[in-house]
This record gives sequence, structure tokens and C-alpha cells, in this order.
Amino acid sequence: MKPLDYLNAPFWLMGVAGAEKSLRKNPILGSPYLNRKGLHRNRVAIAAKMAAARRERLASTLSAEDRKSFDENGFFLTKNFLPDEQYEALRKEVFGQKFDAREMRQGQAVTRMTPLPPELLARNPALASAVRDARAVSQIRYAASQGGQPLSFLQTVIVNPSDQKDPQADVHSDTFHATSKAWLFLQDVGEEDGPFCFVPGSHRLTPERLEWQHECSLTAAANPDGHHASGSFRIPHEDLSALGLPQPVRMAVPANTLIVADTFAFHGRTPSQKPTIRCEVHWHMRRNPFLPWTGLDPKSLPGLRERELQLFMAYSDAREKYLKKPHIWRPVGEVEINAPAQI
Repeated sequence: MKPLDYLNAPFWLMGVAGAEKSLRKNPILGSPYLNRKGLHRNRVAIAAKMAAARRERLASTLSAEDRKSFDENGFFLTKNFLPDEQYEALRKEVFGQKFDAREMRQGQAVTRMTPLPPELLARNPALASAVRDARAVSQIRYAASQGGQPLSFLQTVIVNPSDQKDPQADVHSDTFHATSKAWLFLQDVGEEDGPFCFVPGSHRLTPERLEWQHECSLTAAANPDGHHASGSFRIPHEDLSALGLPQPVRMAVPANTLIVADTFAFHGRTPSQKPTIRCEVHWHMRRNPFLPWTGLDPKSLPGLRERELQLFMAYSDAREKYLKKPHIWRPVGEVEINAPAQI
């Protein structure tokens, strides 16, 4: 570490009390000494208690049946989510035009992302209705144990099998606390189409899971897998049984299915043995896990609401241009959502 790096120490300390997860980038979070003393273990345990308290306050927005299913499994799965007429209108908008998009490559998989700022949603009422659907938003908030504004975009996952590894095919947990991702699939996803996979019940912080988190924290910063070192811990399939967990379940589902998952749980993308293109409306929600409240989200304010992704891309582009800090999302211009990869 260079001497000037220590100027970042105040930010490293602030990260301990927030959602920062990288044990490699933050030497306080990655310190084997501090983690032997219980730093990571306590962050995980406190975050889980805070999440449970917030979920109690969010529970009234869901049916008792939905809550029970989620609390047992860690995900919601709703087939025929939108009424047929609304779903067809959504597909007509999404597949009937080109959108300004970005792409990112991870091994054999390219992910295309289309931000959905208010002006785009104003031109596409069916898409706006789907993105803002109250039932979807309630499930996303409950899974994340947070109130506020989810981030949403159109997503296309394009896979061309090769000898390059797709890091998302490793079963993993996104971070050390409750957070949510959601997918409204715009086409059927079969067993051979690289479906989402999920380990039911792995969202719960059992003593075995807490000990596993602790053990990972002692060596993660030096792990050669950059995703693991960043706090998105990977777990081999054979280690799941030691935590009292089942093997991942493949979620092959028909079109118009909504899946909302707590991605503190173990999950991944099933490897595909054939070229595939999968299109979906996607949501993501992650906030500071140590907040005692469910509201007061700055991203919900006028001017910021539904612009988070657009503003983040502008910020990342400026960092790349002026500070020579490249970022992974490359602009590809206006393309159809189901077009072949551009990068």
C-alpha cells in the first residue's frame, strides 16, 4: 500500500458503517486481524437484525401467503404477473423500437442494460406501468428489507458458450446483508436457457452461515477471485450441505413471470450450453443495511427519482474521461433489446 493511500482512511472507516463490502479495496474491512476479532461477523449479525426489524414494518404491504413463502424460501415467484392485455402491450413497446443501451462482458456472457429515466417511461406507458407496479415494488422492498426507490432498467443477457468462464455462474451471495433483485421475464426461460438458480432458505442467517461468513472474511482480501475478494462470496456446491442447505433450484419459468429474490442468499446463473438471449425488466435495491428506518431515501426525491442509473452512468463517463478511470459499461448506441451483442 502506498503512503498516500492512507489519506483514504476516513472513507474506509465510514464504509464500515455502510453498505461497503469489498474486503480488498477497504483494508479495514479486509483486515484478517480485525475479522478474527469479529468485525465482519458483527457487521453481518447486526445487519440481519436490522433487516428483520425493517421487514416487520414492511409486512403489511404483502399478503400473509406471500410473506410466509418468502420468509421460508427467500424469494417471491409469481407467474402470469401482469394481465394478458397489459403484458402484450409491454412486449409491443419493448420489442418494437430501439433503445440507447450499454453493455458489459463477463466471460462468455454479455449483459445489455437500458436505463429507464422518466422521459423514456413517459413515452412508453405499458413499460412505466410495469416498472412502477405497486405489487412488484412491495415485494422488492420487502426482499431488500428497505423502503425507498428501486433502481430499474431493461436487461438482456446474451450468452455464446466458449471456454471463457461466466463469473455469475458461480453460486454466490451478492453482499453481507439483505438486498434484492427482481426479474420480469419477457420470454419463456427453459432449463437449457441459462435460468436463474437459487438456494432456498439461504437468506436466513443461521449459526452455520454466520460462521461461514466469518471464515470467508479471514482470507477473502487475498483471494484470487476478484468477485469473492470484493465481498460477493462464492460457495462450492459441495459446501452447501455443511450449512444445512439444499442444492440450487433452477428457475425455468414461462414468460410474464416475476421473480424477486433476497440476494444475500446463494444464487447464480445456470451455465448455458447453447447460444441464448434472455430479455427482462430488471430491478435492483440496495441501501445502507444499518439504517433503522425504511423511508427517507434521497433517490425518491423529485429530480432524482428514476434517474439514479442515468446519473451514475454520466458520473462514470466523466471519471473515465477526466481521471482515466475506465468503467465496465460501454455505450453501444440505440439497439433493439434482443439484438446480438455489440461488444
